[in-house]
Amino acid sequence: MPLTFYYGSGSPFAWRVWLALEHKQIAYELKLMSFSAGDLRSAQFHAVNPRHKVPAIVDGGLALYESVAIVEYLDEKYAGAKLFPGDVEQRAVVRRLVQETDHYYATAADKLLDQVLFTPPERWGAVEIAKARDGVAEELKTWETLFRGEWLAGGELSAADFSLYPLLALTLRMDRKKPDLDVRGLIGARVGAWMQRFEALPCCRKTWPPHWK
Repeated sequence: MPLTFYYGSGSPFAWRVWLALEHKQIAYELKLMSFSAGDLRSAQFHAVNPRHKVPAIVDGGLALYESVAIVEYLDEKYAGAKLFPGDVEQRAVVRRLVQETDHYYATAADKLLDQVLFTPPERWGAVEIAKARDGVAEELKTWETLFRGEWLAGGELSAADFSLYPLLALTLRMDRKKPDLDVRGLIGARVGAWMQRFEALPCCRKTWPPHWK
């Protein structure tokens, strides 16, 4: 029986798990959860994740949530392309990059998301938005220096790429709501080329958030 994957369209943390499932070619049943309809508060989902968030999976008798834990579980249990490839040192770099994504880039992006996506336009504050944009700009400058090869951690696609790309893609969507924000203009040459390579991957095309199409 395939595992069940609980997903919310546009959630970057759920997207990284979806990418991992496709990259490793693991059989799964996709359960698209509606944030607005209250699916995450249902009694059925509470039994899967009492914190009422996606992503989550049910694999046999195991219910598991938190994207980092899920991705590592999938890599350890299932055969196929490795999400943490290489020797112990290379895998440590992958784990470090995942942590940097979640602790630094995601934190900076969340501040901009709060100011632009989750605040009505009539309440936008120019100073606050500019400060949040500067934080994302500083993070993107740092990421320009972190590449170890064609992919983030070196020569092989890894969990590090699957962690950063969804968050960057979500950040770029803010330009749709506020075009003069020009988040895309903050992206350097190395990050931009990496994003193009990533977007050409079959797993990226297949898992593109449904409501973004």
